[in-house]
Amino acid sequence: MLTGITAIAAVAVGAFLVLRPGSVPTGAAIAAAAVSNSRAMAVLEQQRQQMINLDVASHSMRMVGKPKLAQPAQVAAGTGGGSGGAGGGGTTVPAAPAPNPGSAQSIAYNMLSSFGWSPQTYFGCLDNIWTRESGWNYQAQNASGAYGIPQALPGSKMASAGADWQTNPATQIKWGLGYIQSTYGDPCSAWSFWQAHSYY
Repeated sequence: MLTGITAIAAVAVGAFLVLRPGSVPTGAAIAAAAVSNSRAMAVLEQQRQQMINLDVASHSMRMVGKPKLAQPAQVAAGTGGGSGGAGGGGTTVPAAPAPNPGSAQSIAYNMLSSFGWSPQTYFGCLDNIWTRESGWNYQAQNASGAYGIPQALPGSKMASAGADWQTNPATQIKWGLGYIQSTYGDPCSAWSFWQAHSYY
């Protein structure tokens, strides 16, 4: 590779000497001029042009807008209130349909209103978090010791919601919703934080 670079540099210097006004051609300059029409020179010229184009493009880039994080959902007309909706201009989360009965998602959906949140408004945000954290698996655990649907760390924290915290999705969900309420105010605020940090 170094030999190729050295040869290209020699050709470039020779071409400069041949093309310089008023210069006397030397043997090296004449040889360089002959090589200047070679395939190597064509490749070199193509790479040089790409570098020029990249340089021009990097100087012309500008930021056209800042990335936006999800905001707490706007309460849809007629769905009732939820705590902590964003004022004006926030992102509207479509109303979430009720999950399949008997699933952990259904338990959470039905429990949201006991925390003062509209299930239609806030379930989508909660689902986004817990699908990524645990896949709604009450036995999910990772190497750090986080456990359950809400990935409590350590999992034993969930004992404050019930002694059956290791085996009961409802106990884990109750604890997880309490954690979200005390830390973020509502599931959509927790989802906004999760999007920025990949944890909540």
